Amino acid sequence: MVSLVIDEKLFKQIATIIIVSVLVILTFFILKPILISTVFGLILAFIFYPIYKRLNSKIKNSNLSALIICIALITIILLPLFFLIPIFVKQTFEAYNIIRQTDFLSSFRTIFSTLFSSQEISNDMIVSINAFASNIASSFFNSFTDVLLNSPTIILNIALIIFIFFFGLRDGEKFVSYLQDLSPLSKESEKKVLQQFKDITYAVIFGQIIIGLAQGIVTGIGLFIFGVPNALILALLAIFFSILPMIGPWLVWVPVDIYLFLEGKTGAALGLLIYGLLVISWIDNLIRMYIVSKRTKINSAVILVSMVGGLLMFGVLGLILGPLIVSYLLLFLEFYRNKKSPGLIEISKPIETK
Repeated sequence: MVSLVIDEKLFKQIATIIIVSVLVILTFFILKPILISTVFGLILAFIFYPIYKRLNSKIKNSNLSALIICIALITIILLPLFFLIPIFVKQTFEAYNIIRQTDFLSSFRTIFSTLFSSQEISNDMIVSINAFASNIASSFFNSFTDVLLNSPTIILNIALIIFIFFFGLRDGEKFVSYLQDLSPLSKESEKKVLQQFKDITYAVIFGQIIIGLAQGIVTGIGLFIFGVPNALILALLAIFFSILPMIGPWLVWVPVDIYLFLEGKTGAALGLLIYGLLVISWIDNLIRMYIVSKRTKINSAVILVSMVGGLLMFGVLGLILGPLIVSYLLLFLEFYRNKKSPGLIEISKPIETK
C-alpha cells in the first residue's frame, strides 16, 4: 500500500513536470515572433525604472507615471528621427554612389606600392578590392531597402515594445516578486542572486550599451563639427563599434582623420585628432571604467564574444542579449561551484515534522 502511494505521488510529479514542460514549449513558440520586442521593452523598463520610481513617489499614480515616461520616451525618439531620417536617406544614397564610383585601387597603390609590383598580384588585388566595395555597397543598400519594405512590421513591433515598456514600468516589482516566489533559494540567497543580476544587467546595459551610444554620438558630433561628409552614417558606424568592447569608435574617426590629412584638410584633421584623443577616448577610459567597476567586473573577452554571438543569433538586440545570457550563465555556474560555502546559495529545505 505504501509503495502504491509513493508510485502515485511519483506519477503525479512526473505528469505535472511533463504538462508544465509542454505548456512552456508551446508558450515559447507562441511568443517567439514577438520575443525580441518583448525583451527590448523589458530592457527599456529596467533602464527607466529608477526615473519611474522617483516620479511615482511624487504623483502617487502608477498608471499616470508610466504613461508620462512612455510619452516622454516616444517624444525624445521621434523628434530627432523626424529631422534625421531625411538626412540619413540622402546620405545613404550618397554613400552608395561614392563607394561605387571611388577608385580604391589608386589609393591602395599609393599607400602599398610594393604590393602592386607584380602584374598578377595587381590584377588579383583589383578584382578583390572592386568585389569588396561592391558587396559593401550592395549589402548596405539592400539593408536600407529591407527596412523600408518591412516598415509595417517594424511599426507593429515598436507599438508592442511601448506596450511592454508601459507594463514593465507599472508592474515590474510584482513580476520580480512573482519570480522570487517561484525560486527554490532561501531569502538570503535570493537577495544575493537578485543583486548580482542587477549588477550584471547594469554593467552590460549602462557600461557597454548606453556609454557606447553616448560615445558614438559624441564621435558623430565631432565628425559634423569638422565637416566630414556623410557624418550621420559614420556616426551610426561609430555607435556600433563603440558598443563592442576592445574595439571602439577609433575604427571610424582614425581612418577619417587620415582621409582628411590626405585630402589636405590639415586644420580639420588636427582638430579631429585632438577631439578624438581628448573627448572621445576620455568617455571610454573614464566613464565606462567607472560604471562597470562600480558594479561588477566582467571580462571584456566574454562580453565581446557574447556580443558577436548574440548579434548573429538575435540581430542588433543580440548586442544586449548575448552578454546578459552568458553573464547570467556564468553567475549560476559560480553559485553552483560555491554552493557549499556558508550562506552563499542555500536551497530552502522543507520543515521536517515528526
